[in-house]
Amino acid sequence: MPFIYCLALGLALTSVCDAQTVGTLADVAIIDRDTGVALTAHYYRGEYWVAGRPGARYAIQIRNHLGERLLAVTSVDGVNAVSGATAAWDQTGYVFAPGERYEITGWRKSDAEVAAFLFTESPNSYAERTGRPDNIGVIGVALYRERARPAAPPPTIAYAPRRSDTWRESPAPAGSTALPSDSAAEAGAQPHVPQARVATTSPMMPAPAPTLGTGHGDREYSYVNHTEFLRRQSQPNEVIRIRYDSLDNLLAMGIVKRGRAVPPTANPFPSSPDQQYVPDPPG
Repeated sequence: MPFIYCLALGLALTSVCDAQTVGTLADVAIIDRDTGVALTAHYYRGEYWVAGRPGARYAIQIRNHLGERLLAVTSVDGVNAVSGATAAWDQTGYVFAPGERYEITGWRKSDAEVAAFLFTESPNSYAERTGRPDNIGVIGVALYRERARPAAPPPTIAYAPRRSDTWRESPAPAGSTALPSDSAAEAGAQPHVPQARVATTSPMMPAPAPTLGTGHGDREYSYVNHTEFLRRQSQPNEVIRIRYDSLDNLLAMGIVKRGRAVPPTANPFPSSPDQQYVPDPPG
């Protein structure tokens, strides 16, 4: 199976409230790194949307809810955020310790660097620049629970009547402690994907401006280690999908509602107490 990345410790983390998060096994939120604000997830016709600011760097924040390790295979615009391959469920991803929270800030370039995620017009996106424009504007997180490692059986004690009456430990039968491979995952198990997170796109008003994609930004330090992870089943336990575009486009498509215009305030008595009489104008 492909290698998996384990998150480095000692990282600065940003907490977000539930209003901005999506997910059951884990909380997933999109963070505007330039402001530190978690983007509001707008629920519209079976999908979650966030409004990105063109040119802003962003992060995918994931928090593991479970008391066990969790694998998050993460895609941006249909591209695996670790390997750069066209995204599929069975690829490499990030492993989260129980209760761990971490921000994935860019396309992984090595164990020590990423190229920052940033919102940009779709022609400048990494996906379109690499000839894969079909899935621009969507962030996906496929979550896997870990398969429990079987406990090693106790050593077999055998009686060996040879030159002297002695007891010896015989080796365990060949293969008795071998861990099952990922290819032998439980067949037929279906991922837990709430309907709200996988509904097909509904017809909407066309966007008035170019759609947003995710660019290949400046290199940044981001350290990870390698670890082994055995998936409990061949398909994800949960798939989270968050779509994104500019605020102008979300307003035009009716995903975000325009608030009522607030008229500017006007004070009929801006300077109190009033003067007794009207003074002459200057000059």
